Amino acid sequence: MTSTAYPTIRIAACDLNGRMRGKRVPGRTLGAMEKGVRMPFSALNVDLWGHDIEDSPLVFETGDADGVLVPTGRGPVPMPWLDRPSALVPMTMRHETGQPFAGDPRAALEAVLARYAERGWEVVAATEMEFTLVDDSGDSILPVIDPHSGRRLAHGAVLSIQELDAFDAFFSDLYDGCEDMGVPADNIIAEAGVGQFEVTLTHQSALRAADDAWLFKALVQGLARKYKMAATFMAKPYLDDAGNGMHVHFSVLDKEGRNIFSDGGPSGTPILLNAVAGCLQAMPDSTLIFAPFGNSYHRLVPGAHAPTSAVWAYENRTAAIRIPGGPPAARRIEHRSAGGDVNPYLLLATVLGAGLVGIEDGLTPPEPISGNAYQIEGAPALASDWSAAIDRLENSALMRRILPEDLITYLVMTKRQECAVFAEMDPDRHWESLIETA
Repeated sequence: MTSTAYPTIRIAACDLNGRMRGKRVPGRTLGAMEKGVRMPFSALNVDLWGHDIEDSPLVFETGDADGVLVPTGRGPVPMPWLDRPSALVPMTMRHETGQPFAGDPRAALEAVLARYAERGWEVVAATEMEFTLVDDSGDSILPVIDPHSGRRLAHGAVLSIQELDAFDAFFSDLYDGCEDMGVPADNIIAEAGVGQFEVTLTHQSALRAADDAWLFKALVQGLARKYKMAATFMAKPYLDDAGNGMHVHFSVLDKEGRNIFSDGGPSGTPILLNAVAGCLQAMPDSTLIFAPFGNSYHRLVPGAHAPTSAVWAYENRTAAIRIPGGPPAARRIEHRSAGGDVNPYLLLATVLGAGLVGIEDGLTPPEPISGNAYQIEGAPALASDWSAAIDRLENSALMRRILPEDLITYLVMTKRQECAVFAEMDPDRHWESLIETA
């Protein structure tokens, strides 16, 4: 990197909750970033509020040692939500030796993708991300005000062009911001919830897809503030309304660029079925990745358009794993379990790692379901609540084949601390901690 025209830049890496942790530095120092910037390892493993984790080995066994933030190769990326010209340089955490830090979620995804690369394969992925525009200026979350009518939104408006047009200025700036940042936003639709929208980011390399999802969240939330609103990816902003999800689509290409999931027909190859089986097997133990907060479990209830059991199907949106139709060359897996509050790097690492375990072990999935997945009896269920999900991840041998053991340890400690803090809070005030951090 060379010097930049931006007076200031931000350097940031992704913590376990998907938040940006880093520093603000003068733009003239950009060239020095290649050598790395020192920051404590523990900064990526703080809780939701930025507090150190009690008894964390990163603090108390190492003396809170520094790691080295190094550029991912993406930046500098404009930050269109700020009033003054500024840029963000995405970073990843390394040891002094250059070895990736096990507590860095992006490094976890890189490690999974390296295992695919050893087979001569490249993973291509896309995300569908739901968020809700809200008014958080009072003592509770309220529906946002329609700029056209001046009245609060009162109900959902699935696929409504009128609702999209009401927020045209915001969405036009969102498209422009994505273009400036190199984030490939495609379709935007109004969803079922009040003030809820979904944006599709197009297929690309899996690591880039996770990078873009991370940046997109910051862009949406930042631009919403410019329009005197808040944008939240909370899994369940309103208990009696639709929740926010984040779906992942992925396929795998061989060295010749052929999709190894495609057999030229609708069923897909045996390798696709192996990957489906791996995703199903890992799903209950990885619930904490897909549902990282207590609020997340309000979304994971039967009939709420969020999968609650590990089942799969062709062209069935009630199933946790869906094989979409369309041209055989585009055959892919859609993983539908995660909430919008998910860490994109941990989500992709978990889903792709589980698929690879299925391929490595030659697993065979059960028969695909038909009909309503919520009416299927006896299917393996996701963890029922936050505490149970923490326990399942901590005790899972399978998840240690997917994610670094140290990362699992740090994540379990982080979530136990957050769970304890939320238990002491008034439940009616939980949203204040989650509105822009989930």
